Parts: sequence; structure tokens; C-alpha cells
Amino acid sequence: AAMAAYRPGVLIGNWKEDACLEEVMVEMLRISVSYAKIVLILGSDNSIQLSVSKDGFVHFGDTVMILNPDNKSSVENYPGVCGSLTLAINLDEISMYSAKSLQAPCGVSAVKSVDPVGRNSFCILSVDGDAVGEPIRFGQNFGLGTTGGFSDQMLYLASDHKSFIRFAKKSYLQQVFLTNELSYLTCWQATFLDPQLRLEYEGFPVPANSKMIITHCHTNRSLAVPRNFWTRSYFGKEYEVICHTYLDSHKAEEDKNYWEIVTGNPSDKDGTMIHRPNPQPRRDQKE
Repeated sequence: AAMAAYRPGVLIGNWKEDACLEEVMVEMLRISVSYAKIVLILGSDNSIQLSVSKDGFVHFGDTVMILNPDNKSSVENYPGVCGSLTLAINLDEISMYSAKSLQAPCGVSAVKSVDPVGRNSFCILSVDGDAVGEPIRFGQNFGLGTTGGFSDQMLYLASDHKSFIRFAKKSYLQQVFLTNELSYLTCWQATFLDPQLRLEYEGFPVPANSKMIITHCHTNRSLAVPRNFWTRSYFGKEYEVICHTYLDSHKAEEDKNYWEIVTGNPSDKDGTMIHRPNPQPRRDQKE
């Protein structure tokens, strides 16, 4: 009978060393795939340069971060979730084997990183034919598209009414996701923070780096981070993003619905306005 072909399972020669080497190679391959996936998600250079606002407003075509600022309720109710969170592409739903594109629909989450990278930077898009460079205004439709690290297509932030088969995985409320088709599901509006002044500010340019409400046009629900629903990823905890309007006793939105559209720091090309130090008070303002 012909001798069986040699392989680690035959248990002759240096079979133990070969078996261990095979295990090491499999583990190295797994790590390499994970690392490549992370590089894909973050973008090739790991950082994105945000647009600088010369007039203090947000414009069509700007590259920005969408930030849920630190708030009192998270400190009181969820002390482990203190700090600002940024809207980001969900890591766990991206396949390494579709390396040059995101598969739609794709999930989003809120992450603790406030440094602009491929996964948490978005482009302000016109959906009504407005020119790049024009300021967006309160009550005006706009879109949010993905930016860095995904060269062959852009995905758009979207939401839709909750149904029996379409809902957020943790809270079971209205889902927020990324899609590859522009439609009424991808239209959003900036809403002035104070409900009593909203009519007065309708049509005014939207200031950058200031608190506001971001409302989904089709469902009239507001973008939110409840902060009590989370999952683990390569970079730690990531928090569920939903569309749900949280109202307090005065019929005003709670801080779960607060957002800032963050732009770049003009004095630091890799920085953001949230990293810019507060100006020093003048001498005549000091006590």
C-alpha cells in the first residue's frame, strides 16, 4: 500500500511543531484580517481634515463631525458614559471581504472618539439643488454622506418608521442606518434648540459648533443617543443611535437629542473646534 502523504495529522517527524505552526498561522491570519478591517474603516491615513467655517455657519459640501455633547443626564444616570459621543459607521457590520465598499444598508453608532477619522466624518449634502458653499438654514432639508476610507461609493444617513421587521436592535425604537440611495428617507433638518424661538429662527443660517436638534423629515422624529444601549466593538463600547424625540415636562427636547455640527480648527489643520482652547478673558473682565 502506498504510504500516506505526510501532514501534521500523521504524527510522524516534527508533527508537534508543524501542528503548532499551523495554529500560529491561522491566528496570524485572523489578526491580519481584523487589522485590515480596522484600517479599512478608519481610512488609509487614519485622519480626516474637517472643513473650516470662515463665517461661523455650516455649509453644503462641508466635511464635519456630528457630535452628541456631554450632558447632565448621562453623568447622573450613566456615569460610565460621560463625555461627548460622535456619530460613526458601525464597525461590526462591515465585511473585510468587500474591502472597497460598504454594504448597504449599514448600521451607525455613537463612539467616544472625538478625533475626525473616516468612520465618524460626514459630508453635508444638498438634496434640493443648493450650491456647495451656501449655508444650510434652520428648517431646510439636507443629507449626511460618508466620507473617508470608502473610495468607490457614498452612503447616506437614513431612517424610516418602525415596523415588525425594522427597528433598533437594543431599544426597539426607530432605527437609524446608512443606505446607498438618496430619497425622502435620507432628508434631515436642523431645528433651533429653544422651542419658543423656533419660528423666529426658521430660515436663518445654522451656526457650527452649537447645540441644535437634528430632525428626520419623513418621520418628524429627532436623532438621539439614549446612552443606556451599547455593544462592544474593536474600540470598546459603542452606543445605539436612534430616531426618537425625548421631551421633558416643558415639552422641550432632552439632551439625548442635542447635537453639534463640528467643524475644523482654523489654527490647527488636524484639529477641531471642540479642541480649541477657550479665549482668555480681557483684563477689564477680570475681578
